[in-house]
Amino acid sequence: MFFQNGRRILAALLLSVLLLVTSCATQAPSPYAQAQKESTQRNAPSAVAKDATQGSQFNKFFPKGSGGFQTVAAQEKKGFAEYKLKQGGKDVAVLSINDTISNPTAAAKFNSSTQRIAGYPAVNQGSNGTAILVGDRYQVKVQSRDASFTQSDREAWLQRFNLSGLARLK
Repeated sequence: MFFQNGRRILAALLLSVLLLVTSCATQAPSPYAQAQKESTQRNAPSAVAKDATQGSQFNKFFPKGSGGFQTVAAQEKKGFAEYKLKQGGKDVAVLSINDTISNPTAAAKFNSSTQRIAGYPAVNQGSNGTAILVGDRYQVKVQSRDASFTQSDREAWLQRFNLSGLARLK
């Protein structure tokens, strides 16, 4: 009987010591903690301008799905909104609107553009992306996610956005 009680006491004692040792141990800092500390201490400007358009305001300008395509809202935040374009349940492209007021260099790349889509300056971004600048402020982009979704498909979908409505947004 003493042996059983002794084991219980020993187990409780060992458990208490284990809890004490592990709770007092210092944890290694997160690999992101230093970067977070540096970025908040140097008075870095906000990543998104205060007067950037709310992402929810962009939703009404995205094209609706049709012809076997479905548009599905994917992300929305201040200055940005994104939809996935699906066909047969598979992601074939990503549609997005970005307010360039937070990143003026994003709009500057359109200054030397000779290509136009729906009357707006256009640029190709890599081999899978096509973008236009609407109202000298809003970048509307279509990015292929499947090889079957071509440059001409991207251009056609850019024209399906409500671009004139977006141009009036301020």
